[in-house]
Amino acid sequence: MKVVICIGSSCHLKGSRQVVEKLQTLVREHGLEDKVELGGTFCMGDCVNGVNVTVDGEKHSVSPETVNEFFEKEVLTKIQ
Repeated sequence: MKVVICIGSSCHLKGSRQVVEKLQTLVREHGLEDKVELGGTFCMGDCVNGVNVTVDGEKHSVSPETVNEFFEKEVLTKIQ
C-alpha cells in the first residue's frame, strides 16, 4: 500500500508535518513497515482541502486531528 502526503506550502501550513510524523509512528506501532510505503509530494492541486493524502491513488483530506481515524479507516481496515 502506498500512502503519499502532500508537503506543499499550503498543506504544510495546515499541518502536513504532523500528519507525516503521526503516520510514521502509527505504521511503526502496528508493525506495517513492510506493507505500507509512506511518501511525500509537492502540491496535489487541491489546496483548499489539504492536508491531501492519497492511499493507492485515492485522495483524502486529513488533518493532525483526524490522522488516527484516517489511519484506522483507510489503512488498517484495507490492509488486514
